[in-house]
Amino acid sequence: MATKFNLLRPRHDTLHLFTLSSPPRPAAKTLRAAFPSSSAASALSSSILPYGPSLHKGCPPFAIESTKCISNEGESTENSYTSLDERWFTRIFDISALRVPADLCYDLESRFRAHLLNWPRIKNIARVPGDEIDDELKRILPNSVDGAEGNLAALNYGKAERDGEPLNAVLYRDKLAGTISRPKKKKNRDDGEKRFVKGVGKNDMIFVEVIEEEDEDISRLLGDNIKRAKWRGSTRLLLLDVQYALKGIEELPESIKTVLKEHDVDGMTSAFELVKCKLTLFYDYWQMNEILEAVLPKGMTIPTSFEIVGHIAHLNLKDEHLPYKKVIAKVILDRNKRKIQTIVNKIDAIQNDYRSMELEVLAGNHSLATTVVENGLRFHVDLATVYWNSRLASERQRLLSCFTRNDVVCDVFAGVGPIAISAAKIVKHVYANDLNPSAVEYLERNCVLNKIKRKIEVYNMDGRRFIETVFSCQRTHSITQVIMNLANDASEFLDAFKGIFKENNRDKEFILPRIHVYGFSKALDPEFDFHERIRIALSEVAFEVEMRRVRLVAPGKWMLCASFILPERVAYAKAGPVS
Repeated sequence: MATKFNLLRPRHDTLHLFTLSSPPRPAAKTLRAAFPSSSAASALSSSILPYGPSLHKGCPPFAIESTKCISNEGESTENSYTSLDERWFTRIFDISALRVPADLCYDLESRFRAHLLNWPRIKNIARVPGDEIDDELKRILPNSVDGAEGNLAALNYGKAERDGEPLNAVLYRDKLAGTISRPKKKKNRDDGEKRFVKGVGKNDMIFVEVIEEEDEDISRLLGDNIKRAKWRGSTRLLLLDVQYALKGIEELPESIKTVLKEHDVDGMTSAFELVKCKLTLFYDYWQMNEILEAVLPKGMTIPTSFEIVGHIAHLNLKDEHLPYKKVIAKVILDRNKRKIQTIVNKIDAIQNDYRSMELEVLAGNHSLATTVVENGLRFHVDLATVYWNSRLASERQRLLSCFTRNDVVCDVFAGVGPIAISAAKIVKHVYANDLNPSAVEYLERNCVLNKIKRKIEVYNMDGRRFIETVFSCQRTHSITQVIMNLANDASEFLDAFKGIFKENNRDKEFILPRIHVYGFSKALDPEFDFHERIRIALSEVAFEVEMRRVRLVAPGKWMLCASFILPERVAYAKAGPVS
């Protein structure tokens, strides 16, 4: 009978299987991966494949289709694939292992390191359940006499309480029955499912079982007069490299043989044993890119990058990925269950004034309302109605580092307040505005959530009108910093700054604000192109602009940030263009 073992891995590394159910649809298809046969896998593993586990190595527990992806009806791959069979990703590898005493396993692992399995996410030490002996129990085990091994029949059960006679196995059992209470039965849940203790059970990623114990034990290495030891005490398995899977004792490296001889027990018995094992890797073991590479057509780009907003993963799938969007979403959800609960894909580019995105939920729950933590602050966000971009977090942090406690900030396109609320923790006062009523509602909610309501004033109006309002109001503080983070067309609002101080007396000193405006450019020289658009919008040529590339949003398309002090001629300009 095969003996089964679990690897010594902490439970937090375990990913549980996930089943994605969707409403019944006509002509639904199942995606199946293309893997080589066992003979082809052996040829590959010895030639072009790198060291370590692979879906193209090992043997599946059953025959696998040779096609990359086929439909349930045998049709072409034009329609969407909605399911993924996790059983296709089970792989079995033949390996050998050394069974060693538990108290020596870590020392031997260090000395045998170069000859052990050393696969990612797999420890080289496998535990043997049921082969643990408590220290209290060891005290009653008899010592061997003249090399003969003790057994349970010779156990010392102690003496009777009254007459002091030695107890036999039957009397000792009766004594224990009166002192040990039976464990309580496990209660069932309301749905009839039994409750299981956390951390108990088979590892969902990896499984090891001993399939054969070597008839030729270590005594062949140490000499014919060496007897094989009967196991007494706790033991562990040291998983050897796959190159030793089909080798015998005498074919082990000399470095291993030398160490084994050092631990020879009294020159007569061997403390080690070589065993054959099967290592099974399940679906949860494989990385996201390994699974997607196996199921997607050859040559297709693997979509492994995505934006995380709270518990939501936001994908931007290409057209070639759309037939496999459900499968891609399931794999991403399975590999990130601890921090992701929903997978969405952006259907179209942002084309409305409110900057809300049209999203399709591909997997998980359908709630797009979430909470994001940034710069130690919490922001409530609903991606169905407002805009949020987590990839700009570092740029927002850079911008905040430019502010001082004496600054007054004007955020023209504030959204739900990632910059405005963070700035309110630093500067004297903040004026925040957004055209989207839903964004303004979340902005006010986030102000209360982060306890900065008194330092921020919220507006809901068009950006151009907002600029004219806050700069013309006599009650407002002197604005020193202006943020215009609307990369699509923020530069088109710069003309609102022309003549903002024209009603004021030039003899009176006013602070000219520093403006930070964002934009996109597909030009060969994006800095020059964006600078020209700013110059045209302000009708001004001679002023210094600090230009910075923020990130590459698409091939050949840059997002830039231009920072400059508003030119005096623009601020005091009369009606019409500045001469």
